[in-house]
Amino acid sequence: MGIEYLHTMVRVKDLDASIKFYELLGLTERRRIENEGGRFTLVFLCPPGQADGTADVELTYNWDGDEGLPSDSRHFGHLAYRVDDIYALCQTLMDAGITINRPPRDGHMAFVRSPDNVSIELLQRGEALAPQEPWASMGNTGHW
Repeated sequence: MGIEYLHTMVRVKDLDASIKFYELLGLTERRRIENEGGRFTLVFLCPPGQADGTADVELTYNWDGDEGLPSDSRHFGHLAYRVDDIYALCQTLMDAGITINRPPRDGHMAFVRSPDNVSIELLQRGEALAPQEPWASMGNTGHW
């Protein structure tokens, strides 16, 4: 299977107004996550007939505002893809000169940026892979 599109995350300042906008486009709320510890809400919306999670927009609302976020974010978060082997893909990207901003230390998740500075989240299909080097001890580079 290789690679599979998951969702696009957009950071929002007014969750209710944003949900109303996407509903006007015809999207419906599919799933919501309220995270008290992280002080954020995630709302996943999808087009009719695509409630399987294959065409989601993820709205991320930070309860305490967006101060401290990278200035280049302009409220766009990231694209997310599920991959067959996160270590192999990260190695391929690194070999091509791509910086791994958040290495897959946990065998599950990594972040890279496109040449146009678009943040891309990579998620391991199925269970996380066992931690391995060089990823397990690799630090973050920049932001994502």
